Amino acid sequence: MGARVAVAGASGYAGGELLRLLAGHPDLELTAVTADSSAGKTVADLHPNLAGLPGLARLTLQPHANVSASTAPASTVPASTVPASTAPASTALSDCDLVFLALPAGQSAAVAAQLPSGVKIVDLGPDFRLADPVAWDRHYGGPHPGTWVTGIPELPGARARITAASLVAAPGCYAAAAILALTPLASAGIIDPADVVIVAASGTSGAGRSPRADLLASEVMGSVSAYEVGGAHRHTPEIEQALEEATGGTARVSFTPVLAPMPRGILATCTARLADGRGPAGRGVSPAGAGATSGLLRDVIAAAYAGEPFVALLPEGHWPSTGAVAGSNGVHLQAAVDRRAGRAVVVAAIDNLGKGAAGQAIQDANLMLGLPETAGLTAIGVAP
Repeated sequence: MGARVAVAGASGYAGGELLRLLAGHPDLELTAVTADSSAGKTVADLHPNLAGLPGLARLTLQPHANVSASTAPASTVPASTVPASTAPASTALSDCDLVFLALPAGQSAAVAAQLPSGVKIVDLGPDFRLADPVAWDRHYGGPHPGTWVTGIPELPGARARITAASLVAAPGCYAAAAILALTPLASAGIIDPADVVIVAASGTSGAGRSPRADLLASEVMGSVSAYEVGGAHRHTPEIEQALEEATGGTARVSFTPVLAPMPRGILATCTARLADGRGPAGRGVSPAGAGATSGLLRDVIAAAYAGEPFVALLPEGHWPSTGAVAGSNGVHLQAAVDRRAGRAVVVAAIDNLGKGAAGQAIQDANLMLGLPETAGLTAIGVAP
Protein backbone atom coordinates (compact mmCIF):
# COMPACT_ATOMS: atom_id res chain seq x y z
CA MET A 1 0.00 0.00 0.00
CA GLY A 2 1.22 3.48 -0.83
CA ALA A 3 1.06 6.76 1.03
CA ARG A 4 -2.46 7.98 1.71
CA VAL A 5 -3.32 11.35 0.17
CA ALA A 6 -6.37 13.58 -0.08
CA VAL A 7 -7.44 16.45 -2.31
CA ALA A 8 -9.21 19.37 -0.67
CA GLY A 9 -10.83 21.40 -3.42
CA ALA A 10 -11.29 18.55 -5.88
CA SER A 11 -14.06 20.25 -7.86
CA GLY A 12 -11.92 22.80 -9.71
CA TYR A 13 -9.66 22.40 -12.73
CA ALA A 14 -6.48 22.00 -10.68
CA GLY A 15 -8.24 19.58 -8.34
CA GLY A 16 -9.51 17.57 -11.29
CA GLU A 17 -6.04 17.40 -12.78
CA LEU A 18 -4.74 16.17 -9.43
CA LEU A 19 -7.33 13.39 -9.48
CA ARG A 20 -6.35 12.40 -13.03
CA LEU A 21 -2.67 12.20 -12.16
CA LEU A 22 -3.27 10.43 -8.85
CA ALA A 23 -5.35 7.78 -10.62
CA GLY A 24 -2.22 6.68 -12.45
CA HIS A 25 0.27 7.16 -9.64
CA PRO A 26 1.96 3.90 -8.59
CA ASP A 27 2.68 4.90 -4.98
CA LEU A 28 -0.16 7.16 -3.81
CA GLU A 29 -3.61 6.12 -2.60
CA LEU A 30 -6.43 8.63 -2.78
CA THR A 31 -8.50 8.42 0.41
CA ALA A 32 -10.57 11.61 0.55
CA VAL A 33 -11.89 14.32 -1.76
CA THR A 34 -13.59 17.50 -0.57
CA ALA A 35 -15.29 20.53 -2.01
CA ASP A 36 -17.34 23.50 -0.93
CA SER A 37 -20.35 24.35 -3.12
CA SER A 38 -19.95 21.09 -5.10
CA ALA A 39 -20.04 18.85 -2.02
CA GLY A 40 -22.41 15.91 -2.50
CA LYS A 41 -21.59 15.47 -6.17
CA THR A 42 -19.50 12.59 -7.46
CA VAL A 43 -16.15 12.90 -9.16
CA ALA A 44 -17.74 11.82 -12.45
CA ASP A 45 -20.38 14.55 -12.14
CA LEU A 46 -17.63 17.18 -12.09
CA HIS A 47 -14.89 15.51 -14.13
CA PRO A 48 -16.45 13.34 -16.88
CA ASN A 49 -12.98 12.50 -18.21
CA LEU A 50 -12.55 10.26 -15.14
CA ALA A 51 -15.73 8.24 -15.73
CA GLY A 52 -13.69 5.31 -17.02
CA LEU A 53 -12.32 4.70 -13.52
CA PRO A 54 -15.44 3.50 -11.68
CA GLY A 55 -14.00 3.52 -8.18
CA LEU A 56 -12.74 7.08 -8.55
CA ALA A 57 -15.73 8.27 -10.57
CA ARG A 58 -18.20 7.22 -7.85
CA LEU A 59 -16.41 8.98 -5.00
CA THR A 60 -18.62 11.64 -3.45
CA LEU A 61 -17.03 14.95 -2.58
CA GLN A 62 -17.48 15.79 1.09
CA PRO A 63 -17.64 19.27 2.63
CA HIS A 64 -14.29 20.42 3.99
CA ALA A 65 -15.75 20.61 7.50
CA ASN A 66 -16.88 16.98 7.42
CA VAL A 67 -13.40 15.59 6.90
CA SER A 68 -11.23 17.76 9.10
CA ALA A 69 -11.54 15.28 11.95
CA SER A 70 -11.20 11.52 12.08
CA THR A 71 -14.06 9.45 10.69
CA ALA A 72 -14.68 5.76 10.24
CA PRO A 73 -11.88 3.82 8.51
CA ALA A 74 -12.08 3.80 4.75
CA SER A 75 -10.86 1.62 1.96
CA THR A 76 -7.51 2.96 0.79
CA VAL A 77 -6.86 1.12 -2.43
CA PRO A 78 -5.61 2.95 -5.53
CA ALA A 79 -8.46 4.84 -7.18
CA SER A 80 -7.90 3.09 -10.50
CA THR A 81 -8.45 -0.38 -8.97
CA VAL A 82 -11.56 0.15 -6.83
CA PRO A 83 -14.29 -2.32 -7.86
CA ALA A 84 -17.14 -0.72 -9.77
CA SER A 85 -19.67 -1.89 -7.20
CA THR A 86 -18.08 -0.10 -4.27
CA ALA A 87 -16.63 3.30 -3.61
CA PRO A 88 -14.31 4.13 -0.71
CA ALA A 89 -15.91 5.83 2.25
CA SER A 90 -14.59 9.29 3.00
CA THR A 91 -11.43 9.30 5.09
CA ALA A 92 -10.56 12.32 7.19
CA LEU A 93 -7.95 14.70 5.88
CA SER A 94 -6.28 14.30 9.26
CA ASP A 95 -5.85 10.56 8.66
CA CYS A 96 -3.77 11.09 5.52
CA ASP A 97 -0.03 11.16 5.06
CA LEU A 98 -0.28 14.18 2.76
CA VAL A 99 -3.04 16.57 1.75
CA PHE A 100 -3.18 18.62 -1.44
CA LEU A 101 -4.96 21.95 -0.96
CA ALA A 102 -6.42 23.10 -4.28
CA LEU A 103 -8.41 25.96 -2.78
CA PRO A 104 -9.06 29.61 -3.68
CA ALA A 105 -6.97 32.38 -2.16
CA GLY A 106 -7.51 32.82 1.55
CA GLN A 107 -9.00 29.37 2.19
CA SER A 108 -5.95 27.13 2.57
CA ALA A 109 -4.77 28.62 5.84
CA ALA A 110 -8.01 27.77 7.64
CA VAL A 111 -7.99 24.15 6.45
CA ALA A 112 -4.28 23.71 7.16
CA ALA A 113 -4.76 24.97 10.71
CA GLN A 114 -7.15 22.08 11.40
CA LEU A 115 -4.70 19.36 10.36
CA PRO A 116 -2.35 17.58 12.77
CA SER A 117 1.33 18.46 12.58
CA GLY A 118 2.14 15.00 11.26
CA VAL A 119 0.19 15.53 8.05
CA LYS A 120 2.29 16.89 5.20
CA ILE A 121 0.66 19.54 3.00
CA VAL A 122 1.21 20.84 -0.51
CA ASP A 123 -0.76 24.04 -1.09
CA LEU A 124 -1.59 24.87 -4.70
CA GLY A 125 -3.12 28.18 -3.63
CA PRO A 126 -1.36 31.45 -2.85
CA ASP A 127 -1.77 31.58 0.93
CA PHE A 128 1.81 30.63 1.85
CA ARG A 129 3.82 31.78 -1.18
CA LEU A 130 4.82 35.31 -0.20
CA ALA A 131 7.33 36.21 2.51
CA ASP A 132 6.52 39.92 2.49
CA PRO A 133 3.38 40.81 4.49
CA VAL A 134 3.11 44.11 2.62
CA ALA A 135 3.03 42.35 -0.74
CA TRP A 136 0.47 39.90 0.64
CA ASP A 137 -1.78 42.70 1.86
CA ARG A 138 -1.45 44.58 -1.42
CA HIS A 139 -2.56 41.65 -3.57
CA TYR A 140 -4.78 39.61 -1.23
CA GLY A 141 -5.63 41.65 1.86
CA GLY A 142 -6.00 40.57 5.44
CA PRO A 143 -3.49 39.06 7.87
CA HIS A 144 -0.41 37.44 6.39
CA PRO A 145 -0.80 33.62 6.77
CA GLY A 146 2.95 32.94 6.75
CA THR A 147 5.47 31.45 4.34
CA TRP A 148 6.16 27.84 3.42
CA VAL A 149 8.96 26.28 1.40
CA THR A 150 8.63 27.18 -2.30
CA GLY A 151 7.83 24.12 -4.39
CA ILE A 152 10.03 24.49 -7.48
CA PRO A 153 12.53 21.60 -7.20
CA GLU A 154 14.67 22.83 -10.10
CA LEU A 155 15.81 25.99 -8.30
CA PRO A 156 19.23 25.95 -6.60
CA GLY A 157 19.00 24.14 -3.26
CA ALA A 158 15.23 23.77 -3.49
CA ARG A 159 15.12 20.00 -3.89
CA ALA A 160 16.75 19.42 -0.51
CA ARG A 161 14.46 21.96 1.18
CA ILE A 162 11.33 20.38 -0.29
CA THR A 163 12.46 16.89 0.64
CA ALA A 164 12.93 17.95 4.27
CA ALA A 165 9.71 19.99 4.45
CA SER A 166 6.29 19.12 5.81
CA LEU A 167 4.66 22.25 4.37
CA VAL A 168 5.25 23.30 0.77
CA ALA A 169 3.71 26.11 -1.28
CA ALA A 170 3.52 25.31 -4.97
CA PRO A 171 4.04 28.44 -7.09
CA GLY A 172 1.45 30.13 -9.26
CA CYS A 173 1.27 29.02 -12.87
CA TYR A 174 2.58 32.25 -14.43
CA ALA A 175 5.21 32.50 -11.72
CA ALA A 176 6.46 28.96 -12.32
CA ALA A 177 7.04 29.64 -16.02
CA ALA A 178 8.74 32.99 -15.49
CA ILE A 179 10.90 31.89 -12.56
CA LEU A 180 12.18 28.83 -14.41
CA ALA A 181 12.92 30.99 -17.46
CA LEU A 182 14.82 33.76 -15.69
CA THR A 183 16.50 32.31 -12.60
CA PRO A 184 19.55 30.79 -14.34
CA LEU A 185 20.42 34.08 -16.05
CA ALA A 186 19.73 36.12 -12.91
CA SER A 187 21.85 33.81 -10.75
CA ALA A 188 24.73 34.08 -13.24
CA GLY A 189 24.60 37.89 -13.19
CA ILE A 190 23.77 38.05 -16.89
CA ILE A 191 20.54 40.01 -16.52
CA ASP A 192 19.49 42.96 -14.37
CA PRO A 193 16.65 41.73 -12.11
CA ALA A 194 15.52 45.33 -11.65
CA ASP A 195 14.55 45.60 -15.33
CA VAL A 196 12.36 42.63 -16.27
CA VAL A 197 9.36 42.65 -18.60
CA ILE A 198 7.10 39.61 -18.97
CA VAL A 199 4.14 39.09 -21.27
CA ALA A 200 2.51 35.70 -20.75
CA ALA A 201 -0.54 34.17 -22.39
CA SER A 202 -2.61 31.60 -20.52
CA GLY A 203 -5.51 29.32 -21.33
CA THR A 204 -8.88 29.97 -19.74
CA SER A 205 -8.53 27.19 -17.15
CA GLY A 206 -6.03 29.43 -15.38
CA ALA A 207 -8.92 31.66 -14.34
CA GLY A 208 -10.62 28.84 -12.45
CA ARG A 209 -13.96 27.15 -12.90
CA SER A 210 -16.34 29.69 -11.41
CA PRO A 211 -18.79 30.98 -14.05
CA ARG A 212 -17.90 34.45 -15.32
CA ALA A 213 -19.23 36.39 -18.28
CA ASP A 214 -15.74 37.27 -19.55
CA LEU A 215 -14.85 33.57 -19.71
CA LEU A 216 -17.84 32.48 -21.78
CA ALA A 217 -16.88 30.82 -25.07
CA SER A 218 -18.62 33.60 -26.98
CA GLU A 219 -16.33 36.13 -25.31
CA VAL A 220 -13.07 34.20 -25.47
CA MET A 221 -13.09 32.32 -28.76
CA GLY A 222 -11.38 34.29 -31.52
CA SER A 223 -10.15 36.92 -29.07
CA VAL A 224 -6.97 37.63 -27.12
CA SER A 225 -7.11 40.13 -24.26
CA ALA A 226 -4.79 41.54 -21.61
CA TYR A 227 -5.92 41.87 -18.01
CA GLU A 228 -4.66 43.07 -14.62
CA VAL A 229 -2.12 45.26 -16.38
CA GLY A 230 0.30 47.54 -14.55
CA GLY A 231 1.64 45.25 -11.85
CA ALA A 232 -1.78 44.28 -10.50
CA HIS A 233 -1.48 40.55 -11.09
CA ARG A 234 -0.94 38.45 -7.97
CA HIS A 235 1.95 36.46 -9.42
CA THR A 236 4.13 39.55 -9.87
CA PRO A 237 5.47 39.57 -6.29
CA GLU A 238 6.18 35.83 -6.51
CA ILE A 239 8.43 36.39 -9.50
CA GLU A 240 10.18 39.34 -7.86
CA GLN A 241 10.67 37.35 -4.66
CA ALA A 242 12.32 34.47 -6.53
CA LEU A 243 14.65 36.76 -8.49
CA GLU A 244 15.67 38.59 -5.33
CA GLU A 245 16.45 35.28 -3.64
CA ALA A 246 18.53 34.26 -6.64
CA THR A 247 20.54 37.48 -6.83
CA GLY A 248 20.44 39.18 -3.44
CA GLY A 249 19.44 42.37 -5.22
CA THR A 250 16.25 44.26 -5.92
CA ALA A 251 13.89 42.88 -8.55
CA ARG A 252 11.32 44.87 -10.48
CA VAL A 253 9.01 43.06 -12.85
CA SER A 254 6.51 44.53 -15.27
CA PHE A 255 4.11 41.66 -15.91
CA THR A 256 1.22 41.65 -18.38
CA PRO A 257 -0.97 38.54 -18.41
CA VAL A 258 -2.96 37.71 -21.53
CA LEU A 259 -6.03 35.50 -21.85
CA ALA A 260 -5.79 33.26 -24.91
CA PRO A 261 -8.59 31.26 -26.57
CA MET A 262 -7.36 27.83 -25.47
CA PRO A 263 -8.30 25.67 -22.47
CA ARG A 264 -4.82 25.15 -21.03
CA GLY A 265 -1.20 26.19 -21.42
CA ILE A 266 1.09 29.17 -20.73
CA LEU A 267 3.55 30.83 -23.08
CA ALA A 268 5.69 33.32 -21.18
CA THR A 269 7.95 35.72 -23.07
CA CYS A 270 10.41 37.09 -20.53
CA THR A 271 12.89 39.87 -21.32
CA ALA A 272 15.46 41.53 -19.10
CA ARG A 273 18.17 44.12 -19.63
CA LEU A 274 21.60 42.59 -20.02
CA ALA A 275 23.71 43.43 -16.98
CA ASP A 276 26.54 45.83 -17.74
CA GLY A 277 27.70 46.73 -14.23
CA ARG A 278 26.39 50.28 -14.51
CA GLY A 279 23.05 49.80 -12.77
CA PRO A 280 22.14 51.85 -9.69
CA ALA A 281 23.72 50.77 -6.41
CA GLY A 282 21.89 48.00 -4.63
CA ARG A 283 20.73 46.21 -7.75
CA GLY A 284 23.30 43.48 -7.42
CA VAL A 285 24.13 43.81 -11.12
CA SER A 286 27.44 42.46 -12.38
CA PRO A 287 28.99 43.04 -15.81
CA ALA A 288 28.52 39.37 -16.72
CA GLY A 289 25.94 40.26 -19.37
CA ALA A 290 28.21 42.60 -21.30
CA GLY A 291 28.81 41.09 -24.70
CA ALA A 292 26.45 38.19 -23.98
CA THR A 293 25.38 36.11 -26.96
CA SER A 294 22.44 33.84 -27.55
CA GLY A 295 24.84 30.94 -27.28
CA LEU A 296 25.95 32.07 -23.82
CA LEU A 297 22.34 32.34 -22.64
CA ARG A 298 21.64 28.85 -23.90
CA ASP A 299 24.80 27.47 -22.26
CA VAL A 300 23.88 28.96 -18.88
CA ILE A 301 20.32 27.61 -19.03
CA ALA A 302 21.54 24.19 -20.18
CA ALA A 303 24.02 24.00 -17.30
CA ALA A 304 21.41 25.09 -14.74
CA TYR A 305 18.96 22.39 -15.76
CA ALA A 306 21.34 19.60 -16.76
CA GLY A 307 19.76 16.30 -15.78
CA GLU A 308 16.42 17.82 -14.82
CA PRO A 309 13.71 15.34 -15.90
CA PHE A 310 11.03 17.92 -16.71
CA VAL A 311 12.97 20.85 -18.23
CA ALA A 312 13.99 20.84 -21.88
CA LEU A 313 16.07 23.51 -23.61
CA LEU A 314 14.96 23.25 -27.22
CA PRO A 315 17.45 23.04 -30.11
CA GLU A 316 18.64 26.37 -31.42
CA GLY A 317 16.07 27.96 -33.70
CA HIS A 318 13.13 26.05 -32.21
CA TRP A 319 10.74 28.02 -30.00
CA PRO A 320 8.38 26.71 -27.32
CA SER A 321 4.68 26.15 -27.94
CA THR A 322 1.93 25.36 -25.49
CA GLY A 323 0.64 22.40 -27.50
CA ALA A 324 3.92 20.53 -27.09
CA VAL A 325 3.63 20.43 -23.28
CA ALA A 326 -0.14 19.97 -22.95
CA GLY A 327 -1.06 17.31 -20.42
CA SER A 328 2.50 17.04 -19.11
CA ASN A 329 4.72 18.31 -16.31
CA GLY A 330 7.24 19.49 -18.86
CA VAL A 331 8.87 22.88 -19.35
CA HIS A 332 10.18 23.96 -22.75
CA LEU A 333 12.68 26.83 -22.90
CA GLN A 334 14.49 28.84 -25.55
CA ALA A 335 16.64 31.97 -25.30
CA ALA A 336 18.17 34.65 -27.47
CA VAL A 337 19.91 38.03 -27.15
CA ASP A 338 18.23 41.08 -28.64
CA ARG A 339 21.48 42.93 -29.25
CA ARG A 340 19.86 46.12 -30.59
CA ALA A 341 17.74 46.50 -27.43
CA GLY A 342 20.42 45.14 -25.10
CA ARG A 343 18.06 42.57 -23.64
CA ALA A 344 17.91 38.84 -23.02
CA VAL A 345 14.78 37.06 -24.19
CA VAL A 346 13.68 33.73 -22.72
CA VAL A 347 10.48 32.01 -23.77
CA ALA A 348 8.92 29.29 -21.60
CA ALA A 349 5.98 26.99 -22.30
CA ILE A 350 4.21 24.95 -19.63
CA ASP A 351 0.80 23.43 -19.05
CA ASN A 352 -0.76 25.70 -16.45
CA LEU A 353 -2.57 22.70 -14.93
CA GLY A 354 0.56 20.53 -15.09
CA LYS A 355 3.87 22.17 -14.16
CA GLY A 356 1.83 25.22 -13.23
CA ALA A 357 -0.37 23.40 -10.72
CA ALA A 358 -1.17 19.70 -10.23
CA GLY A 359 1.96 18.22 -11.81
CA GLN A 360 4.24 20.49 -9.83
CA ALA A 361 2.34 19.64 -6.64
CA ILE A 362 2.75 15.90 -7.19
CA GLN A 363 6.44 16.40 -7.99
CA ASP A 364 6.75 18.15 -4.61
CA ALA A 365 4.75 15.43 -2.84
CA ASN A 366 6.96 12.72 -4.29
CA LEU A 367 10.02 14.39 -2.78
CA MET A 368 8.32 14.99 0.57
CA LEU A 369 7.24 11.34 0.82
CA GLY A 370 10.58 9.87 -0.25
CA LEU A 371 9.26 8.60 -3.58
CA PRO A 372 10.91 8.83 -7.01
CA GLU A 373 10.48 12.44 -8.08
CA THR A 374 9.08 11.50 -11.47
CA ALA A 375 6.53 8.96 -10.18
CA GLY A 376 3.12 9.43 -11.80
CA LEU A 377 4.38 12.24 -14.04
CA THR A 378 5.58 12.67 -17.61
CA ALA A 379 7.44 15.33 -19.54
CA ILE A 380 5.79 14.18 -22.76
CA GLY A 381 2.93 16.31 -24.06
CA VAL A 382 -0.16 15.22 -25.94
CA ALA A 383 -0.15 16.11 -29.64
CA PRO A 384 -1.77 17.28 -31.79
